[in-house]
Amino acid sequence: MLEIYEMPGHLVRRLNQAAVSVFMDEIAKKGYDLTPVQYAALSAIEAKPGMDQATLASHIAYDRVTIGGVVDRLVQKELVQRETNPNDRRARNLHVTEKGTQVLADIRPVVEDVQSILLEGLSRDERQQFVKLLQKACEAVNERSRAPLRIT
Repeated sequence: MLEIYEMPGHLVRRLNQAAVSVFMDEIAKKGYDLTPVQYAALSAIEAKPGMDQATLASHIAYDRVTIGGVVDRLVQKELVQRETNPNDRRARNLHVTEKGTQVLADIRPVVEDVQSILLEGLSRDERQQFVKLLQKACEAVNERSRAPLRIT
């Protein structure tokens, strides 16, 4: 057996591959074209309307350069709108549109189902423990990330 099969980094990558694949497949069954990152962004904007792109990037632990493309695609899909920040003309405040709110309402149950699919090999107690351990591991290396999570 290859040593990589016991390495956390390799296993996390494989689980992430499955997570993206299952997410995309299940969301497509509902008739939507939305990536996990776009869903995270849309959810974060809904939770804190008016945030700018830099704040959004820090709230979903995504790099600031790439988040612009994510927001561009959400705007193109008419799920998010940008407004000029009255206090800083260079910044754009983000808001979920009515269509975006409806999409979130439609797909939230699917996203919950995806989480269950990803952990279907674990018991209920193991699922809870696994999520807590993932959170603990992420918190421990957060500052070493190129895009650390920062919730203000």
